[in-house]
Amino acid sequence: MRGLSKVGQRHAVIRTAMRIRNKLAIATLLWLGCIASRAQDLAPRAYVITPVHGNAVTLTWSFYTGGLDFSGVIPVSGATGTYSVPTVSYYHSLNFFGRSANVTASLPYAVGNFSGDVLGVGRTVYRSGLVDMTARLSVNLLGGPAMEAPQFVKWKQKKLVGASLKIIVPTGQYDPSHLINWGLNRWGFKPELGVSQRWGPWVLDTYGGVWFYTANPDFYDVPVRNRQTQEPVGSFEGHLSHDIRRLYRDKRLGAWVSLDGNFWWGGITSLNGIRNLATKQTASRIGATIALPLTQRQTIKISYSDGTYVRFGGDYQNLQVAWQYSWVGKKW
Repeated sequence: MRGLSKVGQRHAVIRTAMRIRNKLAIATLLWLGCIASRAQDLAPRAYVITPVHGNAVTLTWSFYTGGLDFSGVIPVSGATGTYSVPTVSYYHSLNFFGRSANVTASLPYAVGNFSGDVLGVGRTVYRSGLVDMTARLSVNLLGGPAMEAPQFVKWKQKKLVGASLKIIVPTGQYDPSHLINWGLNRWGFKPELGVSQRWGPWVLDTYGGVWFYTANPDFYDVPVRNRQTQEPVGSFEGHLSHDIRRLYRDKRLGAWVSLDGNFWWGGITSLNGIRNLATKQTASRIGATIALPLTQRQTIKISYSDGTYVRFGGDYQNLQVAWQYSWVGKKW
C-alpha cells in the first residue's frame, strides 16, 4: 500500500476485510442451503434395533424449495433455491460384542436451481452432480442385545440407549472456481447419543450430537488458495411416533406416524483465520413422517418438514418419499 495516505490505507484494509467477509458469508449461506439440509435431517426411530443380519436398500427422493436468509450480512436479496436429491442407501445390522449394531451408507445426487438479486442485478445458476457420501455406525448401549430373528420376534422394546458416529465423505462435486458446489471438499463427523422409549404403541425418541468439520483448503477465490474452517454445530432432535396396526389384517405389518422436530446452533465460519460472527447458526425445523408397509419386505415412507425459526441460513420446505426393500439373512 505504498503511496497511500494512512486514511487511504485504512479504507483499503476495510474494503479487503469486507470482500473477505462477503465471500465467506456467501459460501456459508450456499452451504447451509444446499448441504446443511442433509446434515440437519429428521430421522424418527433411528435407534430402534433390528435382528442380526437385517438388511435394507432404500431409494429416496427429496425435494427442497425455499429461501436463504442473509440477515443483512451481504447485499443479496430474494435469494431462493429449488432442488431435488435422489439417494440410494444400504443398511445392515450386526452383532457388536453382544450388542445390536448397524451400519448405513448413502450416496446422493442433486439437481437444482438457485437465484437472487446481487446489488439489484438478478443472477441464476444451475447445478447437477454427486453430493458427498455419508456413512453411519450405530451401536446399542442399553436395552438392545444382539438377537437372531426367532429371538427378536419375542422381544419387546422398552428403553433403548444408543450411540452413533455419522461421517460425511468428500466425494461430491466440487470446483474451487465456483461458489455453489454440491460437495463440501472436507470431512464431517457427528458423534451422537440417542434414547428411544416405548409405551405401548407410543415411541419417544431424543438425540443429541455435535458436528465437527475439517478444513476446506481450496475454498473459492481463484487463483488464490484460501482455507475455510467452521466451528462445531450442536444439534438436538426429538420425535413422538405412534403405531397404526388397524390398517392391516396381517399384524406383522406395522404402519406408524411421527411428529418430528430439531434445533441446531453454532457453526461460525472463518476464512484464512478471520471469523465472521454473523454466520452463527440458530435454527429449527418441524415436520411429520408416515411409514406404510406394502408387504413384509417393502415399505413406503413419506415425510414433510419446514423451518420454524432461521436466524441465518436456508429456510426450506422439504418433501421426502422413500421406498425400502428389507430382508433378514446373509443372502437376498
